[in-house]
Amino acid sequence: MTTHVTGTRDEWLAARLDLLQEEKELTQRSDELALRRQALPWVRIDKDYRFDTEDGNVSLKDLFRGRSQLLVYHFMFGPDYKAGCPSCSSIADGFNGIVVHLENHDVAFSAISRAPLAKLQAFKQRMAWTFPWASSNDGDFNRDFSVWFTEEEQRKGTIEYNFRREPPAPLAGKTVQEWRGDEGPVAQIAAMTGTDVPTYTRDRPGVSAFALDDGIVYHTYSSYARGLDGLWGVYQWLDRAPLGRNEQGVWWRHRDAYGRG
Repeated sequence: MTTHVTGTRDEWLAARLDLLQEEKELTQRSDELALRRQALPWVRIDKDYRFDTEDGNVSLKDLFRGRSQLLVYHFMFGPDYKAGCPSCSSIADGFNGIVVHLENHDVAFSAISRAPLAKLQAFKQRMAWTFPWASSNDGDFNRDFSVWFTEEEQRKGTIEYNFRREPPAPLAGKTVQEWRGDEGPVAQIAAMTGTDVPTYTRDRPGVSAFALDDGIVYHTYSSYARGLDGLWGVYQWLDRAPLGRNEQGVWWRHRDAYGRG
């Protein structure tokens, strides 16, 4: 027998209507925040960022592909990774199918990672994704947009991610194998990418938006960490399931890895 509160249909409806009012207020607040995002000052981009794509070596402006807006997902896939971050991969499973809709609304889209293009394309094929994915290689793009950090910054505790300073990394120098006994969640995720914790966490996730106006590219918005929750589709569905997120440790995998031992 369930231990959850039960009731009549009338009791459920009364409680649901109370909740509906709060959901409407949250939606209205979300609309207000969207307008504030759009009202942020634009920052002109003068640096010549270059990317390797299936269409060759291109500029940031080229990633717009004739559109006036560009959304970029900063996908965690460093040069030493054997596979893409499973968290980013879960998010990518969600946005893979919407790119065509964005493109037909004057919005270009691209994932960008530091790994070489050939490695990105191989993983993209494995996952059966179709969205554009560019390699920034050793360029400044990931660093300038706060999604890649150095070993020295890890050791000294000078990483500034999600608009704040992080403490020194306590896991620096530890391998995944050394952390398996502790079953730390970051170590589990790092293991799925074939790296150790420090290597895995030098790359970070994020989303950035750009505008192209009169031939000039502007940076308009970036968000990181929990700021990506709204883009992680599976969580939006779980938040509406009877048990919610109901998480105990790292439960997600690359989608072709479920069921493996």
